[in-house]
Amino acid sequence: MDLRSLRYFIAVVEAGSLSRAAGSLYIAQPALTAQIKKLESELGAQLLERSHAGVTPTQAGVQLYQDAQRLLSDAAAMRERIQRLPQGPEGSVTVAVPFLLASLLMGPLLAHLKETYPRIRVFVLDDLSLMVRKAMLDRRADIGILVDTPQVEGLVGRPLARESMYLCGHDPNGRVRALLQRPLASAPTARPDIDFAAAAAQPLVLQSRRYAIRKQVEDVAAQRGTPLNIVHEHDSARVIRSLYACGAGFTFTPACALGDTPAMGADWLVARVVNPQMSRTYTLVTTPGRDRDPGVDAVMHAVVHALVEVAQRLASTGRWDAEMADTGLPQ
Repeated sequence: MDLRSLRYFIAVVEAGSLSRAAGSLYIAQPALTAQIKKLESELGAQLLERSHAGVTPTQAGVQLYQDAQRLLSDAAAMRERIQRLPQGPEGSVTVAVPFLLASLLMGPLLAHLKETYPRIRVFVLDDLSLMVRKAMLDRRADIGILVDTPQVEGLVGRPLARESMYLCGHDPNGRVRALLQRPLASAPTARPDIDFAAAAAQPLVLQSRRYAIRKQVEDVAAQRGTPLNIVHEHDSARVIRSLYACGAGFTFTPACALGDTPAMGADWLVARVVNPQMSRTYTLVTTPGRDRDPGVDAVMHAVVHALVEVAQRLASTGRWDAEMADTGLPQ
C-alpha cells in the first residue's frame, strides 16, 4: 500500500465509477482496476460494491476513504514543512573591510555567497583600517579584516594574507623606469622592482599620517634614514588618485588596489618596492562566540569559509598578488 494507491481509491469513491475515475486520473481503466484489487488483497477486505450504476464503498471502504484522506493531508503538510525548512544557514552578518581591499574582495565574495548561501544577508562596512578595527571592538561588525594587526585583545584572529606594496605613477620621460630592476627570466610576467630609496626620492602623492600606508612608508623611511619627497598630501583617496592619474606624482599602492589603477598609457609605471620589500598583512578577525546562538555561529562560519575561499581563488588565479596564510580552517 502506498500513497498513490490511496489517492486512486479516493478518486474512485468520489467519482462513483471506475471509468470516470480513470479518466480524471489519466490512466487506463484496467490499470486502475488492478490497483484497487491489489489494495483489497493487501488489506484483506472488499472495499467497493460494484453494480451497473457504478461503485459504492463498503463499510471497510468508507473507513479506508476517511483514513486515506487524513493520511494524504498529513503527507502534504509534511512536504510543505520540509520545503519551508531553510536550506543551509540563514541570517545576517556584518563584514568590516579596509576600503582598498573591499573593491577587490567584496564583489566576488557577495556573488559567491548569493549562489551558495542565498539565505545569508551580508552588510559591508568599508572604511579606514583604524575604523575597521574600531567597528570590530564596538561590536558593530561580526567579521573583519585588519591591516598589519596580528592580534587584538577581545577578538579572535587568524592570518589571512600578505601582499606586496607597489609604486605607481606616470613616467613620461622614462627617468624612473631607468631605475627599475627587471624580473628574472624565469618570471617574465612579474612586475619590475624598485628600491625604496629610489621610490622615496620621487615626487610623492600621499594621504595623511592617520592612514596605514602613509604610516608604513614613514616607518620604513625613518628606519633607513631615507627622506621622503612628498609634494601632495590629502586625505581623500579620490583626490590622491586624481593627482597621480594626471601625472602630479607617484604613490605607494598595495597589490589589492592595482586593479583600481588600470593601464593609463605607455608611460604608466607599476613597480614592486624592495630593499626593504614593503608588504601589507591582513588578519581575519571575528567576535568571540561564547554566548552566540548556534544559528548565528553557522552563518558566521559559512561567511568566514567563503571569504577565505574567495581570497585563495583570487590569489591562485593571479587577480591578487598575495601570499595566502594557513588560516587553520578545516576544508
